[in-house]
Amino acid sequence: MPQTVLVINSGSSSLKYQLIDPDSGHSLAQGLVERIGEDIGHIHHRYSVHDVDINEPLPDHATAMKLVLDLFEEVGPPLAEANIVAVGHRIVQGGRYFNGPALVDDRVERLIDELSSLAPLHNPSALVGIKVAQDLLPEIPQVAVFDTAFFQDLPAESALYALDRDVAERYSIRRYGAHGTSHRYVSHRVSEILGGRDLKQIVLHLGNGASASAIIGDRAVDTSMGMTPLEGLVMGTRTGDIDPAVVLYLQRVAGMSVDEVDELLNRRSGMKGLTGDNDMRQVRDIARSGDHSARKRAREALDVYVNRIVKYIGAYTAEMGGLDVITFTAGIGENDIDLRREVCARLEPLGILIDEEANNQRPRHAVTISRKGSVARVMVVPTNEELAIATQAMTVV
Repeated sequence: MPQTVLVINSGSSSLKYQLIDPDSGHSLAQGLVERIGEDIGHIHHRYSVHDVDINEPLPDHATAMKLVLDLFEEVGPPLAEANIVAVGHRIVQGGRYFNGPALVDDRVERLIDELSSLAPLHNPSALVGIKVAQDLLPEIPQVAVFDTAFFQDLPAESALYALDRDVAERYSIRRYGAHGTSHRYVSHRVSEILGGRDLKQIVLHLGNGASASAIIGDRAVDTSMGMTPLEGLVMGTRTGDIDPAVVLYLQRVAGMSVDEVDELLNRRSGMKGLTGDNDMRQVRDIARSGDHSARKRAREALDVYVNRIVKYIGAYTAEMGGLDVITFTAGIGENDIDLRREVCARLEPLGILIDEEANNQRPRHAVTISRKGSVARVMVVPTNEELAIATQAMTVV
């Protein structure tokens, strides 16, 4: 049986997992655990022709992990027979410590915990996933794969904030980025497909969380997320770029606490704040069929979303001194036909020309959606963070 990697992606209230053959890229089994910590949680496990759904209380990530491993034994494939050589864990924040995957030991666990202040919704739950996997699979090496690693070597002009240096260095304040595993995977796939080694690429990872990156060859030169995932593009529930004085204003004038402002910017803003819904599909439906007021708000929100993307594309094109490829990826980027058309329509003055027929699909494989004569190629490339994590884990073990 081929070697496999069990990939675990622990979110703040969710847990995604896949059992992957990193050589072929084939997923032997996969699943999703949702609503951890709520009254009733949900687990979906898929193996071969078997799809299993379970609804029951999941008070914490440890309980969820235990049930997931039980499902492998009950539904398949049994992990003892799966020839697992590593468990790969997605870690959102690696700070300035990690520029690649790391074999988990006491030091790595301590640093992940230390960096929780920069990713309070993600690093703690990922650490729980590591500890539970260690307890239940004690003989299998655990590997941490960091979202920030791809952006570890950003040039200083992109990484530094214009903040007092002593304060910035004392508190490790700089731009770390996020979604790096996806940006690395997608940009590498584009280079493989086009056969170019020094391509100037812009990758748009558009999901509930959204980020853009500027990449020359295999090196990231800029990215939209900053010290935390709050900076940059408009997202499902996050503001993206905002005047920092808004925070001070809300505290001084509205009397909001630090925690209340944090909740507002991270969980009650973005598309949800503008429309009442953070699901782009629902926002599209409202823009087409809601009452007049709701339609107007939804259309305005979509325009804000598109405008922010276009601004980053323009800035990154100038920053790189040109542009060869724009790539859409992740849930919205891969599936929202209208969004891709609207973004590219704004770029026509720059010579970006979209092929409407090619764009009118939700591809399972990489496709080009620009037409002949476009000054830069436009592509849709499905991301595969789990495969990227498995591949990186294998370089360690």
